Amino acid sequence: MSAFHVSKLIITSQVSATYPKFPPFSVFRKSLSFPHSVSQCQRKIATFVSSKSSEAGELPTAEDEWLSRLPDKNKPLYSHSLPCIEAWLRSLGFYQSREDRAVWLIEKPDWHAQLSLDVTDLYIRYLKSGPGNLERDVERRFSYALSREDIENAILGGP
Repeated sequence: MSAFHVSKLIITSQVSATYPKFPPFSVFRKSLSFPHSVSQCQRKIATFVSSKSSEAGELPTAEDEWLSRLPDKNKPLYSHSLPCIEAWLRSLGFYQSREDRAVWLIEKPDWHAQLSLDVTDLYIRYLKSGPGNLERDVERRFSYALSREDIENAILGGP
Protein backbone atom coordinates (compact mmCIF):
# COMPACT_ATOMS: atom_id res chain seq x y z
CA MET A 1 0.00 0.00 0.00
CA SER A 2 1.36 3.39 -0.91
CA ALA A 3 1.02 6.54 1.17
CA PHE A 4 1.82 10.17 0.44
CA HIS A 5 4.01 12.09 2.84
CA VAL A 6 3.47 15.83 2.90
CA SER A 7 6.01 18.25 4.30
CA LYS A 8 5.47 21.97 4.61
CA LEU A 9 8.27 24.46 4.56
CA ILE A 10 7.60 27.99 5.77
CA ILE A 11 9.93 30.54 4.25
CA THR A 12 10.18 33.88 6.01
CA SER A 13 12.24 36.82 4.89
CA GLN A 14 12.63 40.27 6.37
CA VAL A 15 14.42 42.80 4.20
CA SER A 16 17.33 44.68 5.73
CA ALA A 17 17.15 48.48 5.84
CA THR A 18 20.88 48.62 5.23
CA TYR A 19 20.73 46.90 1.85
CA PRO A 20 17.25 47.55 0.39
CA LYS A 21 18.42 46.71 -3.15
CA PHE A 22 19.95 43.37 -2.11
CA PRO A 23 17.53 41.56 0.23
CA PRO A 24 18.30 38.09 1.54
CA PHE A 25 17.41 35.36 -0.92
CA SER A 26 17.33 37.92 -3.76
CA VAL A 27 17.74 35.06 -6.24
CA PHE A 28 14.32 33.77 -5.23
CA ARG A 29 12.71 37.18 -5.02
CA LYS A 30 10.73 36.88 -8.24
CA SER A 31 9.32 33.43 -7.52
CA LEU A 32 8.66 34.03 -3.82
CA SER A 33 7.92 37.79 -4.01
CA PHE A 34 9.73 38.94 -0.89
CA PRO A 35 8.78 42.40 0.42
CA HIS A 36 10.71 45.60 -0.31
CA SER A 37 10.16 47.44 2.97
CA VAL A 38 11.55 46.66 6.39
CA SER A 39 8.16 46.72 8.11
CA GLN A 40 6.72 44.01 5.89
CA CYS A 41 7.32 40.32 6.34
CA GLN A 42 5.79 37.77 4.03
CA ARG A 43 5.42 34.02 4.33
CA LYS A 44 5.14 31.48 1.60
CA ILE A 45 4.32 27.87 2.26
CA ALA A 46 5.84 25.33 -0.07
CA THR A 47 4.30 21.87 -0.02
CA PHE A 48 6.33 18.85 -1.02
CA VAL A 49 4.55 15.60 -1.79
CA SER A 50 6.40 12.34 -2.06
CA SER A 51 4.92 8.96 -2.80
CA LYS A 52 6.68 6.41 -0.68
CA SER A 53 5.54 3.11 0.68
CA SER A 54 4.44 3.43 4.30
CA GLU A 55 6.21 0.16 5.04
CA ALA A 56 9.51 1.70 3.94
CA GLY A 57 9.47 4.17 6.86
CA GLU A 58 9.76 7.90 7.20
CA LEU A 59 11.30 10.40 4.82
CA PRO A 60 15.07 10.76 5.12
CA THR A 61 16.15 13.45 7.55
CA ALA A 62 19.05 15.87 7.45
CA GLU A 63 20.59 13.68 10.16
CA ASP A 64 20.50 10.66 7.81
CA GLU A 65 22.17 12.72 5.11
CA TRP A 66 25.05 13.73 7.39
CA LEU A 67 25.48 10.15 8.60
CA SER A 68 25.70 9.01 4.98
CA ARG A 69 28.47 11.58 4.42
CA LEU A 70 30.64 10.27 7.26
CA PRO A 71 34.17 9.51 6.10
CA ASP A 72 35.49 5.99 6.60
CA LYS A 73 35.60 4.99 10.28
CA ASN A 74 39.39 4.59 10.05
CA LYS A 75 39.89 8.24 9.02
CA PRO A 76 41.03 10.70 11.69
CA LEU A 77 38.26 12.71 13.31
CA TYR A 78 39.78 15.96 12.00
CA SER A 79 38.77 14.87 8.48
CA HIS A 80 35.08 14.94 9.49
CA SER A 81 32.89 18.01 9.14
CA LEU A 82 31.18 19.34 12.25
CA PRO A 83 27.67 18.33 11.04
CA CYS A 84 29.01 14.80 10.43
CA ILE A 85 30.53 14.66 13.93
CA GLU A 86 27.27 15.91 15.44
CA ALA A 87 25.23 13.30 13.52
CA TRP A 88 27.70 10.60 14.62
CA LEU A 89 27.40 11.63 18.28
CA ARG A 90 23.60 11.56 18.06
CA SER A 91 23.75 8.08 16.51
CA LEU A 92 25.78 6.93 19.54
CA GLY A 93 23.09 8.22 21.91
CA PHE A 94 24.53 11.62 22.83
CA TYR A 95 22.36 14.72 23.02
CA GLN A 96 23.52 18.30 22.81
CA SER A 97 23.55 20.57 25.86
CA ARG A 98 21.20 23.54 25.64
CA GLU A 99 23.67 25.80 27.48
CA ASP A 100 26.79 25.00 25.42
CA ARG A 101 26.64 23.66 21.86
CA ALA A 102 30.12 22.14 22.20
CA VAL A 103 28.98 19.93 25.10
CA TRP A 104 27.22 16.60 24.58
CA LEU A 105 25.71 14.30 27.21
CA ILE A 106 25.01 10.59 27.28
CA GLU A 107 23.26 8.39 29.83
CA LYS A 108 24.08 4.68 29.69
CA PRO A 109 22.73 2.15 32.22
CA ASP A 110 26.19 1.80 33.82
CA TRP A 111 27.51 5.36 33.49
CA HIS A 112 26.75 8.95 32.52
CA ALA A 113 29.20 11.17 30.68
CA GLN A 114 29.74 14.64 29.30
CA LEU A 115 31.67 15.03 26.05
CA SER A 116 33.27 18.35 25.06
CA LEU A 117 34.45 19.28 21.59
CA ASP A 118 37.43 21.53 22.27
CA VAL A 119 39.55 23.32 19.67
CA THR A 120 42.36 20.77 19.71
CA ASP A 121 40.93 17.72 21.48
CA LEU A 122 37.77 15.85 22.38
CA TYR A 123 37.24 15.41 26.13
CA ILE A 124 34.95 12.94 27.85
CA ARG A 125 34.15 13.15 31.54
CA TYR A 126 32.46 10.15 33.14
CA LEU A 127 30.37 11.54 35.98
CA LYS A 128 30.45 10.08 39.49
CA SER A 129 26.91 11.42 39.95
CA GLY A 130 25.68 8.82 37.45
CA PRO A 131 25.21 5.10 37.99
CA GLY A 132 28.27 3.02 38.78
CA ASN A 133 30.89 3.09 41.50
CA LEU A 134 33.07 6.02 40.47
CA GLU A 135 34.78 7.73 43.43
CA ARG A 136 35.32 10.89 41.36
CA ASP A 137 34.72 12.15 37.84
CA VAL A 138 37.04 10.46 35.34
CA GLU A 139 38.20 12.57 32.39
CA ARG A 140 39.90 11.39 29.22
CA ARG A 141 41.25 13.40 26.31
CA PHE A 142 41.41 12.25 22.69
CA SER A 143 43.21 13.95 19.83
CA TYR A 144 41.22 14.61 16.66
CA ALA A 145 44.06 12.77 14.89
CA LEU A 146 42.68 9.46 16.21
CA SER A 147 40.25 7.56 14.03
CA ARG A 148 36.53 7.83 14.61
CA GLU A 149 36.45 4.08 15.31
CA ASP A 150 39.15 4.29 17.99
CA ILE A 151 37.48 7.24 19.70
CA GLU A 152 34.08 5.55 19.57
CA ASN A 153 35.44 2.33 21.08
CA ALA A 154 37.26 4.21 23.83
CA ILE A 155 34.26 6.40 24.70
CA LEU A 156 31.66 3.63 24.69
CA GLY A 157 34.00 1.36 26.69
CA GLY A 158 33.10 3.50 29.69
CA PRO A 159 35.19 4.66 32.61
